[in-house]
Amino acid sequence: MTAFVLVAGAFTGPYVWRDTAARLTAEGAEVHTVALTGLGKGSAGPGVAVDLETHIGDVLTVIDSVVEKGDGGDIVLVGHDYGIHPALGAADRRARSVARIVHLDSGMPQDGVPALAAVPDQRLREELARGGGEPTGELLPPARDAWPRWGSTAGLSEAALDGLTALAAPQPLATLLQPLRLTGAVTAVPVTGVLCTGNGPGIELVQLMVDLGEPAIQALADPRVTFFELPTGHWPMLSCPTGLAEILTEAAAGGGHRLKPADATEPPPHLRPFLLDVPERPRERAGNTDLYLPDGPGPHPAVVFVHGGPVPAGVRPTPRDWPTLTGYARYVAGHGAAAVTLDHRLHALTDYERAAEDIAAAVERVRADPRVDADRVALWFFSGGGPLAADWLAAPPPWLRCLAANYPILAPLPSWGVADTRFHPVRAIAHAGRLPVVLVRAGREMAEIAVTVEEFLTEAERRGADVEVVDVPEGRHGFETLDRTDSARDAVRRAVEAVLARLTA
Repeated sequence: MTAFVLVAGAFTGPYVWRDTAARLTAEGAEVHTVALTGLGKGSAGPGVAVDLETHIGDVLTVIDSVVEKGDGGDIVLVGHDYGIHPALGAADRRARSVARIVHLDSGMPQDGVPALAAVPDQRLREELARGGGEPTGELLPPARDAWPRWGSTAGLSEAALDGLTALAAPQPLATLLQPLRLTGAVTAVPVTGVLCTGNGPGIELVQLMVDLGEPAIQALADPRVTFFELPTGHWPMLSCPTGLAEILTEAAAGGGHRLKPADATEPPPHLRPFLLDVPERPRERAGNTDLYLPDGPGPHPAVVFVHGGPVPAGVRPTPRDWPTLTGYARYVAGHGAAAVTLDHRLHALTDYERAAEDIAAAVERVRADPRVDADRVALWFFSGGGPLAADWLAAPPPWLRCLAANYPILAPLPSWGVADTRFHPVRAIAHAGRLPVVLVRAGREMAEIAVTVEEFLTEAERRGADVEVVDVPEGRHGFETLDRTDSARDAVRRAVEAVLARLTA
C-alpha cells in the first residue's frame, strides 16, 4: 500500500486536501495530511517562535508515525507551494524512508535558500528581504481578491475561493525567512514534478530550459525525475481533485514524462540550422551588437532582433549567434535593410529592467550609425523577450515604424508574481496608436504562452490596434529550427515581407 503524506502550502492547512485525499483513499491508498504548526494546528506555545525547522519537525512526526506502523508501504511525500520546503527538509533526514517526493506546482528549493525566494509576489519578496533582524510576527493571509498574487486561481469555483479565504491562516514569517538546510541525502530520492500550466511553465518549456544547458536545470533530465501537467491554476487539489489524485497515483508507480538530457552528439533545438538556406553575409561586431548591412549605399532602414529568455549567463554561444537570429538577420540584409542582433541581460525573471536598458542603448547606437536611417527602424521580439515590447507599445517613438513578435509571451505568467509590472504588452497595446504590429503565431504553441497571445489579440481588436497575424498552423515554439516545412518557410518570408513593407512605407 502506498502511503501519501500531503503537505499544504502557505496560509493553508490539511483541509485543502479533503477531496483529493478521499479519492486516493477510495483507490486503496493510505493518506496522511500534515498539520503544520500555526497553520493546521495550534501555535508552538507562548514565546516559542515558529520557523521552517518547526514545520520540518511536523512533517518528520508524520513520516515517523507511518514508519512505526511497519506495514511496509512506500511513502510518497507531496509538497505544494511552500509545503515543498518542510517536505524536502524532512525527506533529507529520512531519505531511506521516503520512496518519492512530489513537487506540486512548487519550486526547486536549494540548500541555504529560504522559502522567501519562491514567493511569487516580487514586491513582497523585496519588502520582507529588507526587513532585516530576527524574523518575528506573521504574514496575514490574502484577501479574497488578492490570491492571484500567490498563484493563478484558474479553475477555482466561487465557493472554493470563498472557502480558501475563510479558512486561511497567517503564515509565520520565520518559516519564509529561515534558510533550508539540506545535507544532500535527499538527492537519492526519486522526484516527480506536477506542473500546473494555468500558473506557470509546462513540460515543453522546462525541456527548452534543459536544452539551453543551465547546470542547475540539468538535474531535471535525470531518469529518476518524472513530470506531469495539469491544465489548471495553482490549487489543483481544489480545482481538479480527481485529476490530481490520478496523477499522484501514477507518480507513485514511477509514471510520468521524462525530459530528454542534453545530447553531446547533436545540437540542441535552438542551435539547429535555420529553415531557410540564406547566404552568409559579413557582420560588424561592436559591444553587444552585430550589424549586418545590405548592399548599396545607405542610409538603410533597420530591423533590430531581440532574443527571448531568460537565458543563463553562461550559455555559449550567446543568442546573437543562434541560427534563428543570424538567419533572420542575413535574410533581412539580403532584402535591403540593415539587421541587428544583440545580447541583452535577461538571465532571470528579475532581469527585465536590465534587459530593457540594454535594448534601448543598442537601438540608440544603431540609429546613430550614419549608414542607418534613424527614422526608419523596426523592433522584432522573440519568445520570452515579448514582455520587453511593452515599453515600445506604450510610447512608440516616431522613428519606430513597426514592431514584430514571434511566438511571444505577451503577459507575465501568473507564477512570475509581477502582474503589475510595466512589462505587460497586453496592457501596453492600448497606447500603441497607429504603430503597425506583425505577430507570428505558432499553431502548436505551448498552452501557457498561447493564452497570453490570445489576450493580446483580443485587447488589440478592442483598442483598434494595427495588428497583422502571420500564422504557422503546424509550427512549434521556435519553429525556425524545429519545423523545416514549406508552411514554416512561407511564414518566415511573409513575416519579413510584412515588416519591410512597413519600414519602407
